[in-house]
Amino acid sequence: MAVPAPPGAHEASGPAGRPVPELAPEHVAQWRAESGDLVDLLALVRQRLGGVGAFRPEPGAPPTVLVTDPDAVRHVLAHHPDRYVKRSHRARVLVGDGVLSATGDAWQSQRRLLQSQFTGRGMRRYEERIAAAARVTAARWEAYTRTGEVFDLGEEMRRFALDTIWRALTGHPLDPATEGELAVVSRVVAALPSLPADRVAARAAVAADIARIDAVAERAVRAARDGGAGPQGPGLLHVLVEASATRPAYTDRLIRDELVTLLMAGHETTATTLTWLHLLLDRHPEARGRALAAGPAGSPGRHQAVQALVHETLRLYPSAWILPRHAAEADTLAGHALPAGTDLLVCPYLTHRDPGLWPEPEDFDPGRFTTPGRRPAHPGAYLPFGIGPRACLGLQFALRESVTLLEHLLPGPAPRFRTLPTGTVHGLTVRPDGPATAVLAD
Repeated sequence: MAVPAPPGAHEASGPAGRPVPELAPEHVAQWRAESGDLVDLLALVRQRLGGVGAFRPEPGAPPTVLVTDPDAVRHVLAHHPDRYVKRSHRARVLVGDGVLSATGDAWQSQRRLLQSQFTGRGMRRYEERIAAAARVTAARWEAYTRTGEVFDLGEEMRRFALDTIWRALTGHPLDPATEGELAVVSRVVAALPSLPADRVAARAAVAADIARIDAVAERAVRAARDGGAGPQGPGLLHVLVEASATRPAYTDRLIRDELVTLLMAGHETTATTLTWLHLLLDRHPEARGRALAAGPAGSPGRHQAVQALVHETLRLYPSAWILPRHAAEADTLAGHALPAGTDLLVCPYLTHRDPGLWPEPEDFDPGRFTTPGRRPAHPGAYLPFGIGPRACLGLQFALRESVTLLEHLLPGPAPRFRTLPTGTVHGLTVRPDGPATAVLAD
């Protein structure tokens, strides 16, 4: 028996079975007149149609299907990744054929090589490098406390995260010259959503910045080929260079693409998460106090409480806030028929804010991750780094570096903000829409 579409919707027919309910054109027109922001349209689709619903952002365009229901999320990302594939990634202009944008056999080979570096023994190799970067940041914050210097919190978090991933990649701490050159990575990432659709035109628009990134990458690859392990030993880049001896696919160009992919993915998302976390703690100082009271420094209780701060921040501002997929073949999703060729958007940002899954979803409540039974048991309800075969490789690395830095910084003075962002930008990441300048004082 067919299930009728909700009020305010009409149906986009599929090859068989129950059609996907579709947002009515008048609601899309109203969204365009009032906002025009994609996240507002997606929220409207979920509100009116539930966890699987279709919309047409432009008249005459084929329907795009939004997926926020946790069962449907699992179906797409974890159970049937071969049916729901990635196509050209917005970041390809920057990362080329790195593991983030690669597909098919090339992606499987690249991911297999990198996977061992981010789990188990591989992660232990980077613990001291993470701790060293955290100590450098903590020392800088101690100096800010003495001098009263005004600093930008977002820039501080990017500086830490970039130092951390650079140490992991090369074995060297981040030097000021390299830091200055790689600062343009953030600028390119921020520009990606607004670049021309044509790849040649898009690359031309950011050619100068990419040339600076390429020059840094070329020097780093050359040093690794010359056996230049850093004072903290060889890094991920040396793994890639060694792979080129037995794997013809690992040309200097692919090594460059993997290096830039790891640089971008390894610091942009972590820096943004840590920035949001400090902004949330400014509004909820009691959460900071509870984390510090959970146990002495270095104790399991303190570690768990600090990790809960990170998880709750990632719930509100997931690193991968939207995950585009393309149906390579016809399928049935949550009882709905999907034709081959359908574009989908899996949206962790909205799944994490579903009141049916997360009571009071807009509240910052780290206790969801420390009190048994407070968070949904469904594995598709919390996916800040995605789930399934294409989940973020650096999940454990990002959690480790975030918790390590916070364990160094939280016992000190809290930032007192002079300026605060007023909104949120939903681009390649979910980031604050402006600077957050602060001072530190005892």
